[in-house]
Amino acid sequence: MHKYVIMGVQGCGKGTQAARLVGAFDLVHISVGDIFRWHIKNHTKLGAKVKRVVASGNLVGDDVVERIVHQRLEEHDWNFGFILDGFPRSASQARFFLESYDIDAVIHIRVPDDVVRDRVLSRRLCEGCGLDYNLISHRPKVESLCDVCGGQLVSRPDDTPESLADRLQDYHGKTEPVLDQFRLKELVLDIDGTASPDDIQTEIRSRLQI
Repeated sequence: MHKYVIMGVQGCGKGTQAARLVGAFDLVHISVGDIFRWHIKNHTKLGAKVKRVVASGNLVGDDVVERIVHQRLEEHDWNFGFILDGFPRSASQARFFLESYDIDAVIHIRVPDDVVRDRVLSRRLCEGCGLDYNLISHRPKVESLCDVCGGQLVSRPDDTPESLADRLQDYHGKTEPVLDQFRLKELVLDIDGTASPDDIQTEIRSRLQI
């Protein structure tokens, strides 16, 4: 069984690399962001709360995130393992996680802030099927329309220069110290996120020895 955490600032390519590992090794991709977006799309009480927090450019509170992750992992549908994306993001969340679960490695994808800005501000999301696009690396065939369902492509509400600046500051101030906790247990694998997606995946598998 393989149990991994994948970390890195928004726009570093976590989702792309996690999806490749999931497909190759039959892992379950547990994305906190995807869970929140599902709740928002389905107009749940949690979704309304998350939507308000995200629109203000802030991060959802530790107590809410911890509860969501705990509930998801308790489903135990990850027979061959999981890759957790978007958690932990703070020292409190890291303590909760390390006390509750054993993991094999933390995949840390490193990307400079200026590259992150270019990537994030170029992201688009299909309003119909939820497919992700990027105007730099994954452009639609018809401008502003999804290749799959024809839905309108829009920016995420929090993909603005102001919100991104706040998230980068928050990441460096709160999330990077989490890596120090994992480093003490020799779990962290630092991966160059500026390489091509294929090269990044190759390095990840080599470092994981899988």
